[in-house]
Amino acid sequence: MGTNDEDFTLGIEEEYQIIDPETRQLCGRAGKILSLAREKLEEDTVQREMHRSQIEIATPVCRDLREVRSELERARGAIVEAAHRDGKAIAAAGTHPFSSWKQQQVTSKERYEQLEQDYQQIVRDLIIFGCHVHVGVSDRALAIEVMNRARIWLSVLLALAGNSPFWVGEETGYDSYRTELWSRWPLSGPPAVFANEEEYQGLIDDLIATGVIEDATKIYWDIRLSERFPTVEFRATDVCMTVDEAVAIAGLARGLVKTCYESAIAGIPFKPVRSELLRVSHWWAARYGLDSKLIDVLESRPVPARALVQKFLDYIRPALEELGEWEEVSQQVNLILEEGNGAKRQRRVYQRAGSYEDVVDFIVEQTQSFSSR
Repeated sequence: MGTNDEDFTLGIEEEYQIIDPETRQLCGRAGKILSLAREKLEEDTVQREMHRSQIEIATPVCRDLREVRSELERARGAIVEAAHRDGKAIAAAGTHPFSSWKQQQVTSKERYEQLEQDYQQIVRDLIIFGCHVHVGVSDRALAIEVMNRARIWLSVLLALAGNSPFWVGEETGYDSYRTELWSRWPLSGPPAVFANEEEYQGLIDDLIATGVIEDATKIYWDIRLSERFPTVEFRATDVCMTVDEAVAIAGLARGLVKTCYESAIAGIPFKPVRSELLRVSHWWAARYGLDSKLIDVLESRPVPARALVQKFLDYIRPALEELGEWEEVSQQVNLILEEGNGAKRQRRVYQRAGSYEDVVDFIVEQTQSFSSR
């Protein structure tokens, strides 16, 4: 059982806010910006999202972090330019600091309209923006083994990428309030451990049989098997403010998948941590980010956040070194630890300026401040 060309490839989806630069409010201009962006981007690269004030990009399949960076900069650049031509701006944060969900409209698309019909208020006020990372694993049975092992580390990714401290003009007290809004969805959060592919598929079939979902694409666990691609999909994090942060999260996810993949092939046993404990650890990471402690679910105890981040880096370091990406990823993680995640940086701006409009301006600037590398 060996790897093939699809294993450990990367793809990223990012959801962006569309901003009126005069009011700094969200505005529903996705249709116009989409048409302008498609003058430079392929149809699959830029899409509508659930609300008209959102727009989503998806990179093509990438072989390494250099390609990921290049594709993210290309997509962000095209979206920013399209928005500018429409007199608008683009911001990458998990929530908007002060716009009300009441002024947002669901996109006129059958899938989204049906979701609103089925889930009602949950959809109407779900004005959130996430980042999804796909890592290639061609063997579905092995992908389940990877998911079983990787799920215990998602709280670290969540804490590093926390980028939504404000909601409808209020300080939420959370680094990732997006996580709390999203947690109301009936099939969100950490998945269970699955003995094999048959058990996994059996649960999918049972969920579809209930009539609550029509197909497996409406299962929104924090980590899942993609139904469209031969990938393990990470869905736990807020969209990152900067390209550098997004590249680091992608690198961490790929290093984790490679580590878990090789452990599964070697038959190394793992601890089947209960989903209830993982849900608590995710809540804690969303609440406190990197400024306090995180829960080490293998030890069932809180530890300093930096210590758990370091434990995670130590775990995946051999894989990252083999991929030739250890220096880049570890340096960016250390930079986040020193300068703060997106939530901390947003708070710093608000504390200095006392203005949510200034926070929006900061997010917009950071969203398009691509690395010179």
